[in-house]
Amino acid sequence: MVDVLPLVEARLRTALGEPDARAAVTFLGTDRVEVLRFQEGDVVRYATLGMSAQPMSDPTAMLADPVEGPRAELVLSVRAGLAETDKVLRPLAVLAASPQVEGVVVAPGASLDVGEPLWPGAPFTSVLVAEPGGLVEDLELDAPLSPVLFLPLLPMTPNEAAWKRVHGAQALQERWLTNGTDLRDPSRRSVPLE
Repeated sequence: MVDVLPLVEARLRTALGEPDARAAVTFLGTDRVEVLRFQEGDVVRYATLGMSAQPMSDPTAMLADPVEGPRAELVLSVRAGLAETDKVLRPLAVLAASPQVEGVVVAPGASLDVGEPLWPGAPFTSVLVAEPGGLVEDLELDAPLSPVLFLPLLPMTPNEAAWKRVHGAQALQERWLTNGTDLRDPSRRSVPLE
């Protein structure tokens, strides 16, 4: 069995540089999840490390396949210095542990909710999982292992999350684009939804 985490960390370092901080969280019955912080100019990026150690499995499957199945890590980018975004470490680790804890498959278009602000005073309690392949290139693994996808997370206000449930992820992303929404602003307001 190949240990994918050193390969994942190497890919993150290649794409984002050296992390300037890291924290580890372990939940009962799950593998350890680390969150690495990368600073680049006025943007800080948080990337999980540990979610891809095990493939995600279909929650309806009787047994989880230890080899085949999608693998992913999460990446959140926000503007630095505008909010206490370093407090997002635990909520990010919770989201990264959700495939093991809840048996969910995290995929583009999904909404993930932590039920509390992502950081103190944040107007967001959930995120939209965006398409991979932009910031950090997918990490191909030897067959039969699936590649590790690096999924960007886009913070959503409760109103945006409710609107997305009705109209879909694509419609919300188009609304953000049309309105020139700065998705990295840690204190932005909800996009107009009328």
